[in-house]
Parts: sequence; structure tokens; C-alpha cells
Amino acid sequence: MKMPLPIFQSELARRLAAREIAEGADIAWACAWLEACGYGGLKMLSEALGDEPREVELVRDGLGIDLKGVSCALLAPRLMGDVESGGRVFLRNVRHGLYLLPFSVRANIGIGCPVDPAFALGGERANNPYAEKLAAAQRDGIVVDDESWRLLQA
Repeated sequence: MKMPLPIFQSELARRLAAREIAEGADIAWACAWLEACGYGGLKMLSEALGDEPREVELVRDGLGIDLKGVSCALLAPRLMGDVESGGRVFLRNVRHGLYLLPFSVRANIGIGCPVDPAFALGGERANNPYAEKLAAAQRDGIVVDDESWRLLQA
């Protein structure tokens, strides 16, 4: 189904709040951003909500932070807070690393390859290659995967 981007984002934020998902509004924004740019944000979020565990303590060690396979769909806002306070970090055992992409673009920081199970987050970003796609999605709406949308019914 096709849906205006702001309606998708606000409805998803409402559904996440009903599930008591921490930072649901930020996660909904990131999901909408990913969908607008042609990435399967809704599918990844649906998968993440079915995972256990869904939380991990963000502890830096000599190699960075081990996410232990917990989805970045649910961790991205906290990870960005960690990078803002502690600087660049290497992430290990990453699941759904693409969820960090919208946050890194918004904060104008660099990101390694977010589809690898390990990559760095932090440093400076030179440009926003997604602006055109985001503008088109704001204007035209997005196509939402019906099955994933149904899974997130509140």
C-alpha cells in the first residue's frame, strides 16, 4: 500500500509507544527515513521486535562495543548518544546496522559499511547523498510492505 511519509512515521510511532518501545518516535523516524531511501526499514524493525533479547548494555571495551546480535533498529538512538559522548567506536556483532545510517547522516558523522557484522561509527561525514530520495518520498509518499505493517498492528 502507498502511504504519505508523515502519516507512516506518526502511525508507526504510535504503534511503538503502544508496545512501550523506548525511543519509539526516533525509531519511527529512522524507519520512515530508511523506507524513503529504498531500504527495508519496516521489515528490519518487524524482525527486531520478534528477537530476544532486545536489549544489551552498551559497554566499551578494548575493541569497541559488542552488540551481541541485538538489533540496531532498537539500539540506534542509544548508540548515537554513546558516540556523541564517547566519540568514534567500533561495533561488533551488529544486526540491522542500516538503522544507524539515518542517525549518522542527521548527525553528520561517518559510518562504516552498515551491512557488515562489524564496523566503525563516528568521525565526520562530507555530504548527504540521500536528500533527493527523502524529498521525493515527502512529495510522493512511500510503498509500505503490507505484511510487515500488519505485524506491527497495535
